[in-house]
Amino acid sequence: MAEDFRGKLGGLEGEEFDAFLEGSYLARVACLTPDGAPYVIPLWYQWDGTAMWFVGRQRAVWCEYMKADPRVSIVVDAPHSEPDEMGRSVEIPKVIMQGLAQIVEEPNVGGQWVDVAKEMSYRYLGPNGPEYLTGTINQPRWLIKVVPSEVTSWQGVGWARRYWVEGTGGASYAEAHGQ
Repeated sequence: MAEDFRGKLGGLEGEEFDAFLEGSYLARVACLTPDGAPYVIPLWYQWDGTAMWFVGRQRAVWCEYMKADPRVSIVVDAPHSEPDEMGRSVEIPKVIMQGLAQIVEEPNVGGQWVDVAKEMSYRYLGPNGPEYLTGTINQPRWLIKVVPSEVTSWQGVGWARRYWVEGTGGASYAEAHGQ
């Protein structure tokens, strides 16, 4: 019963991990400005099973930031489910990554970024997605690749055991998580 309410608890694994990243969620990408301040932007992405790919417009400041300092963090998460009649909803699945941005292409027209952008447009906009690119295909774009060096994922309603402090006078981890 508890699993129905909580969903599967723990990390996304294997095909489940890849299937989640093949969804149409946005990536929230954090990079650093020249003065070291964090800069976060929601972006379309393409996951190829080992790397995240991003296509940026020529004047996108985040591309310049990544060129100057390639350290990035990425979060991809799904929205909470709508509450059921009891007010319960399924916790958001999420993937958190860190890595170094690699500038594959500086701004150009007609480069490798076109195929990546076309794949993204189908995923985010459906069968007519490439129509979105038609009017801007001659605008220069960057192609950026991030191979994650660290990856964490989570799904289900509940805490990861590593966050739980036993002996604080409340329920045990097992009790709080219906185990």
